[in-house]
Amino acid sequence: MALVLHAGKTNKNAFKALIAAEYSGVQVKMVENFEMGVSNKTPEFIKMNPLGKVPVLETPEGPVFESNAIAHYVARSKVNNPICGSTLIDYGHIEQWIDFAAMEIDANIAKWLYPRLGYGVYLPPAEEAAIAALKRALGALNTHLASNTFLVGHFVTLADIIMTCNLYLGFSQIMTKSFTSEFPHVERYFWTLVNQPKIKKILGEVKQAVSLPPVPSKKPAAQPKETKPKAEPKKEAKKEVEKLAAKAEAAEEEAPKPKPKNPLDLLPPSKMVLDDWKRLYSNTKTNFREVAIKGFWDMYDPEGYSLWFCDYKYNEENTVSFVTMNKVGGFLQRMDLARKYAFGKMLVIGANPPFKVKGLWLFRGQEIPQFVIDECYDMELYEWKKVDLSDAAQKERVNQMIEDCEPFEGEPLLDAKCFK
Repeated sequence: MALVLHAGKTNKNAFKALIAAEYSGVQVKMVENFEMGVSNKTPEFIKMNPLGKVPVLETPEGPVFESNAIAHYVARSKVNNPICGSTLIDYGHIEQWIDFAAMEIDANIAKWLYPRLGYGVYLPPAEEAAIAALKRALGALNTHLASNTFLVGHFVTLADIIMTCNLYLGFSQIMTKSFTSEFPHVERYFWTLVNQPKIKKILGEVKQAVSLPPVPSKKPAAQPKETKPKAEPKKEAKKEVEKLAAKAEAAEEEAPKPKPKNPLDLLPPSKMVLDDWKRLYSNTKTNFREVAIKGFWDMYDPEGYSLWFCDYKYNEENTVSFVTMNKVGGFLQRMDLARKYAFGKMLVIGANPPFKVKGLWLFRGQEIPQFVIDECYDMELYEWKKVDLSDAAQKERVNQMIEDCEPFEGEPLLDAKCFK
């Protein structure tokens, strides 16, 4: 019998086996009229996979479930198949990247995406943790791909097929261009792979997500209205008046409420006008210490604002200069929500990798704004320390970071970016 794959036609896990079949010259037939939630609940399907999950591959020797195992079966149906590796180390590396694709890429994309689609409870802290873990995994993948076209060797292997299918879910559903731009080698790799003829035959034309799926509404479902007996004719006029009044009352209740003010707007007025400082910073071209730095301390209000140092936690990963600079640029883009309440300097430091990333931030209020912590997932990638202005050394460090002083702490500056 031919190999029969039980799954929906848009299932990215089924695509792994179908693409492996294209590269292996193996015939895999999709089962006809498969309906998720129906076909996978039948007694016949449960015999093949007791959990009722898809995909399942029906073979002459019996069923195989779990998508990576199915892809392996299909690939090994061809003797000495090059996509499985030709040496022991190739085989080990292929298995390594398959596990990485499952545990680091697919798992974290799912933790980010599925709650937004309503498959599970949406919890902002859980989402932030998933995004941070995914960024770390993509950073590691990006580093490997900086000097490799494919994951193993010089042509497509099963590792590339499985990695591409897992990335496909992220790129097409939730990983927008602003997110993936921090990982240019991953972008190059993904678009190269999805445009390979055998892969494109299965995936079709791939388009990148342009926005995040919205967070599910917490508004409770409307209760069904009680069916009331039809009013008597003589009471119709009275009922109509009551109905109109009820509609007016409902409309009033459902009228959009004023958008709540940002808690920072409710703080006592500050003598420091942030826009004045940003203007001074931008317009000072000479004598920066005497004009801009002095002006900053003249304006600074320690009761209305606070200063913070930040240090990137994973500097050992910053081995490629432009990738590190892109990482910082992405962080500043995502901080746009705080532009009204913040000013920042980010420095990329060092002549040779790994490069250090350090920053200085001025925030309204005495703490880092909670909405920034909640909305900008990069925040947890940094160690944050409030500046102690009674310490002359820390105050001078603030001056040097605002000024882009070089060398900074004994090392040259690779790049300096300003958020204003």
